[in-house]
Amino acid sequence: MWEAVGLAFGLAMDATAVSAARGISAHAREKVILPLLFGGFQAGMSALGWLASAWAGHYIERWENWVAFGLLLVIGGKMLYEAWRGGDDDAPRPGGAYVYLGLAIATSIDAAAAGITLPTIPAPPWLSLVLIGGITAACSLAGFLLGRVAGKHVGRRLEVLGGVVLIALGTKILVGGL
Repeated sequence: MWEAVGLAFGLAMDATAVSAARGISAHAREKVILPLLFGGFQAGMSALGWLASAWAGHYIERWENWVAFGLLLVIGGKMLYEAWRGGDDDAPRPGGAYVYLGLAIATSIDAAAAGITLPTIPAPPWLSLVLIGGITAACSLAGFLLGRVAGKHVGRRLEVLGGVVLIALGTKILVGGL
């Protein structure tokens, strides 16, 4: 069971970092949207990896790093552009459905590969999936709230840091898989 908890926390870290970056300057509604999407996608992608491990495992492992890198690069770049572009309006800007889905997919692709390993964990796969989703949602909420606090104290220009963090995370995922 502890292996499943460790796996869940390990998978949740990307989503937590992205949530913190979004919390810096995002709209407050994302405090609900991101944890639900990230938790759901982490559990869902893990389930897909578990179910498809017999025939799709090598495809998932081959492309997961590139897809995650591309999505995080685009979204991080968009955050940098918006931060540098500035504007008269200092109100947080909500993301759109494409941004939310892109972030959820980018942070959960590794979960598909991790799902392949679920049969090797000494816990029922359904319990591992529940832990992955629940822990990811909780960590994402905590990361978002911490990002909100940092954004209020440091200012809106911290959005640049958020964009850089997303691009760095994508690069780390890519380099780690090469």
